[in-house]
Amino acid sequence: SSCFNKFENAAAIVNLLKHDDRVAKVYYPGDPDFDGYEIAKKQMTHFGAMISFELRDGLDPKKFVEGLKIVSLAESLGGVESLIEIPSVMTHGSIPREIRLASGIKDELIRLSVGLEDETDLIEDVRQGLNQL
Repeated sequence: SSCFNKFENAAAIVNLLKHDDRVAKVYYPGDPDFDGYEIAKKQMTHFGAMISFELRDGLDPKKFVEGLKIVSLAESLGGVESLIEIPSVMTHGSIPREIRLASGIKDELIRLSVGLEDETDLIEDVRQGLNQL
């Protein structure tokens, strides 16, 4: 089924992000290092295709997004295609920075909804985004 492709793609991207020193933190319920992993494991058959991650302090998420060729920038996530957004300047851009930071929404936070594209293509796309940093 094609939905399994999304989950496999997400797991592969999480693995890439966790092992890249430009990434400070990955938020994904299927990651054993994630705080809610044990609960997610009990509640979910699959861990979904939504990943949030923070770049290291000072790295510009706009440069990362500009380096992507397959993944598209969008505020509405969750389609069959891979979509990405930067909460600090998009969905949460109207919230004062101090309040965003107090709520855990750092400037370097990125949200990625993984789609059905070829896993190798997606991994390469995320890698080339990271290489723009």
